[in-house]
Amino acid sequence: MNDPIEPPRKRMVRPPTGGTDAGRAGPKRLKTAKERTPSSQAWLERQINDPFVAEAHAKGYRSRAAFKLREIDDRFHLIRRGARIVDLGCAPGGWLQIAVERGARSVVGVDLLAVDPLAGASIIQQDFTDPDCGDRLMSLLGGPPDVILSDMAPNTTGHRQTDHLRIVGLIEAAAEFAISVLQPGGVFVTKAFQGGETGALLTLLKQNFTRVRHVKPKASRAESSELYLLATGFRGRQPA
Repeated sequence: MNDPIEPPRKRMVRPPTGGTDAGRAGPKRLKTAKERTPSSQAWLERQINDPFVAEAHAKGYRSRAAFKLREIDDRFHLIRRGARIVDLGCAPGGWLQIAVERGARSVVGVDLLAVDPLAGASIIQQDFTDPDCGDRLMSLLGGPPDVILSDMAPNTTGHRQTDHLRIVGLIEAAAEFAISVLQPGGVFVTKAFQGGETGALLTLLKQNFTRVRHVKPKASRAESSELYLLATGFRGRQPA
């Protein structure tokens, strides 16, 4: 004889526990998709658990990188109202947004990638290392820049020495451009990586700026080797 069929039990709904003493939920995890690589899976999980990503969405910033520049500017007061600013490697536009938000009168950005238009900024799609790119940037800017920002990073090959040379090459190109066009007293900020710059580059910056330091904003992930070189007090171009 078959046992009588019991009526389905009601599912009990448990109140949220939050998962931690502070009442916050633990890290969210994504279900692994067959077509997703482990590295892309890890990147997506970092994104959904990153408070800066959530805040960027809430504030309408195009990327979490906006908070890196915002923190650097809060500490060192680089962007004066009415300043002229060049942003090298500007995609997707988070640093441009901060420059405009903080009152720069002329903001020009360049990137290999297309960047959506932004009110208050001029944007060109071009390789910064092209010989005519600097002239285009200066023409749009309308005068010598007070601040040159560079968040450029090369596409990696996976070959450590090759990637190192590419990183240094971009930093050097940005530094040489800054030294050739900055207003006296101007500022240069560039993405670097721990151990990524050379002694020759640091010497060049120290010869042309009154102070050079390394800065790692809180919005730059702790596990990343990324940091920024901040050169302030441009001495002006030396006579030939």
